[in-house]
Amino acid sequence: MLTDDPILVTGGAGFIGANFLNLSVPRFPGRKFINADKLTYAANLASLRGIEKAPGYSLERVDIAVPEQVEALFARTKPGLVVHFAAESHVDRSIVAPGEFVSSNVVGTFNLLEAFRKHCATKPGALFHHVSTDEVYGSLGDTGLFTEETPYDPSSPYSASKAASDHLVRAYSRTYKLPVKITNCSNNYGPLQFPEKLIPLMISNALERKPLPVYGKGLNIRDWLYVEDHCEAIWAVIERGELGGTYNIGGNNEQKNVDVVHRICEIVAELTNAPKQELLGLITYVTDRPGHDMRYAIDPTKVIRECGWKPKQTFESGLRRTVQWYLDNSAWVQGVRSGEYLKWIEQNYGSRG
Repeated sequence: MLTDDPILVTGGAGFIGANFLNLSVPRFPGRKFINADKLTYAANLASLRGIEKAPGYSLERVDIAVPEQVEALFARTKPGLVVHFAAESHVDRSIVAPGEFVSSNVVGTFNLLEAFRKHCATKPGALFHHVSTDEVYGSLGDTGLFTEETPYDPSSPYSASKAASDHLVRAYSRTYKLPVKITNCSNNYGPLQFPEKLIPLMISNALERKPLPVYGKGLNIRDWLYVEDHCEAIWAVIERGELGGTYNIGGNNEQKNVDVVHRICEIVAELTNAPKQELLGLITYVTDRPGHDMRYAIDPTKVIRECGWKPKQTFESGLRRTVQWYLDNSAWVQGVRSGEYLKWIEQNYGSRG
């Protein structure tokens, strides 16, 4: 660990942030973890039931796009480590409402950096760890891999907003000598993912015998990373990565979208004794989205070599674990889909923040 000061995790009620906290709080008993989250539609406090009463864990409802809220949080808590997950992350939503992505991803990151610079940066061992995406690099051709030296070429408002936030973090490191690290990851999947994303949407729809919508011909390729492997990689970079460094985190699991959907159908059929052909018949090809990048693939050599990390899950093992989790946690899924968790948030946190 870098410092004994509190650890601030932004966006810790979202998919990756919740998995990170669920991993980290039990691993470091006695440490203070502060979860700062706006509690939007993609947040789910049910994802944190296992740690919500843990000593040292606390939740703060904070909108990082509001500078007064960020300043008050940092002035009160003075964290030594900031792990910044908070972001609007759904590409389709960014096409419809790009302003929300600029506000959260760009302005929000700026506000965090300013508060960190004022309250934390001179502490011994302080660190601002920024979590980003491989989408900042744009689209690959049939060959090649993204490396840490790949030029940025974002295609969507989402990826452009994340690219801007990456540049801000690097600029603050160079201009103000802030202690920072950046990780850019490939597509995450696993437990607790909001069902607007491909894999949980396909699992949920297959279980309910609803259409399985696939963009275009389903030939777009993504490199898939199991979320727990990603969380372990973040800790590896925090603890062993070079200060000021950037690390690409990928699972070495390139898959065509249509092949992912086919495999989900096969696993769901196997685990539920459903007719496989019936599930495959639910696949529906829909009009492709604007600016849809064709292929992403990450070269994780640097993080493996310098930080001693490597993924534990293959795509097959991780996908099977994911399907089983959704089968075992139907109440969580129904709560997300019905909006009951949003009602609970407003009842308990509506007047806060």
